[in-house]
Amino acid sequence: QVQFVESGGGLVQPGGSLRLSCTSSRVIFSIFEMGWYRQAPGIQRELVARINQAEGTTYADSVKGRFTISRDDSQNIMYLHMDSLKPDDTAVYYCNFEPPLDDWGQGTQVTVAS
Repeated sequence: QVQFVESGGGLVQPGGSLRLSCTSSRVIFSIFEMGWYRQAPGIQRELVARINQAEGTTYADSVKGRFTISRDDSQNIMYLHMDSLKPDDTAVYYCNFEPPLDDWGQGTQVTVAS
């Protein structure tokens, strides 16, 4: 088991911001291509952002310009900073390799509502 641990979710109003964190005691993020994923009720899990070993990043069109993926190699933490949140961003957010292993953490719930 890889044991990714996601945190930082919560309830936020539209237009608000959150920063999600991903940690693992078994994976050194800087040597893998990693991603943030999300799954809303009734919708297939989707990749929203990825970061490669050289810290190059790509984003789903739906979050481009609003979300930023990054990592702190000194602490082995991966982040997803989310700005200008919309109700459609409501989902459980997960981190994993890109492409992902079938070994998911608990995720962290993000709810965007007034």
